[in-house]
Amino acid sequence: MDILVAQFKWILLAAGLVTLTMLQAAVAPRAAFRLLLGEAPQGPLALMLARSWGVLIGLTGAMLVWAAFHPEVRPLVLVVAGTSKLAFIALVLSHPPHRRKALVPVIVDGALVVLFAAYLGATL
Repeated sequence: MDILVAQFKWILLAAGLVTLTMLQAAVAPRAAFRLLLGEAPQGPLALMLARSWGVLIGLTGAMLVWAAFHPEVRPLVLVVAGTSKLAFIALVLSHPPHRRKALVPVIVDGALVVLFAAYLGATL
């Protein structure tokens, strides 16, 4: 566990940068959703919500990058980011048509949730 705590800055930085890539959904929601879930949002309301979702996920990524350099905020950031990632995983797994297409993000987010929990367990 000591190595996890000692190197956690780099884990947060990588996780944050990867999560920040979802800002793409704010600019190009159809392309982002096609890549992530295999289909694009349809209609103006769906596009607006997809853009909003992209901004929120991007903000989560920015918080993870911030937490990499500010250990005092890590507990709050990890709880927020971990909860968001768990919600995404649960939603994808509850929709069978999207499970297969979103397998990589589900695995990556699941691994990050485990790392976040391990860090919190080791430091709190």
